[in-house]
Amino acid sequence: MENLEYINLPINLDLFAKQVVEGFITGLHKSPYHGFSVEFAEHRLYNSGESTRHIDWKLYGRTDKLFNKRYEEETNLRCQIVLDTSSSMYYPNYENPSLEKPNKILFSVYATAVLMNLLKRQRDAIGLSTFTHKLDFHSPNRTTQRHYRLLYNELDKLLKVNAIDHKRETASSEALHQISEMLHKRSMVMVFTDMIADDKDLEQQFEAFKHLKYNKHEVVLFYLTEPKTEIDLEFENKPHKFIDVESGQDIKLSPNQLKELYKEQAQNHINKLKLKCLQYKIDLVEVDINKGFEQILISYLLKRKKML
Repeated sequence: MENLEYINLPINLDLFAKQVVEGFITGLHKSPYHGFSVEFAEHRLYNSGESTRHIDWKLYGRTDKLFNKRYEEETNLRCQIVLDTSSSMYYPNYENPSLEKPNKILFSVYATAVLMNLLKRQRDAIGLSTFTHKLDFHSPNRTTQRHYRLLYNELDKLLKVNAIDHKRETASSEALHQISEMLHKRSMVMVFTDMIADDKDLEQQFEAFKHLKYNKHEVVLFYLTEPKTEIDLEFENKPHKFIDVESGQDIKLSPNQLKELYKEQAQNHINKLKLKCLQYKIDLVEVDINKGFEQILISYLLKRKKML
């Protein structure tokens, strides 16, 4: 199996995630938006008359507000991040994916790293699961530094695989059923996937989501797309060969021949997802992989507020 070298990526996942989250937090503290407040487990607002011994002066420099550091040991919330790592998640098939031109797996890996940093700041426990046609990796949710290093290592491995050349099919329903049985305490389950499936497979996937809900877990479904090509079929109008990256089947055509029909079918698929998620009380977040990570962090914080 040939490895891909991702040459345009930032220093490392951990440091990148820290920088993104610090910028995000600073923006929230300065924002007048009060739909939710971000009271991190390690900080609380300073009250006049208290000792200044535990003030976080670095945070004051960024926000112009006084916060005391807190030292809570308890876990507030349990989160399980679930990544689809099938071949379709390595689309678009860029030679050198980057944060400026990500494919879906690169976006998912960095979004997970960013979420992990935010979870860590709030003393929330985190676990990670990855699947293709089976459950490939599963780690229960924990809060230790050693555990975080293990998860970062697993994420890093996903960026070193060329899954398009090495076909990896999807069978998410079986993996999700397994995960549902492995999570013994109520958790927020955040699933990153492109939901590429026919009607039969889609029904099976939602039966698995139903299983998670039956076991009292809350589900956030991050539905990943590269909208320009996957939804709008924006390709140069000349003959192309389109290849199913999981089955290897191909078809030759000019995009304009079926563009409107394709867009209609793509929208029908999205509408089915919305209806199913509404039926099973699943939070559906439509994610454009070209629009950064704030959409992921805000979705998590809003869901977190509902659960606590």
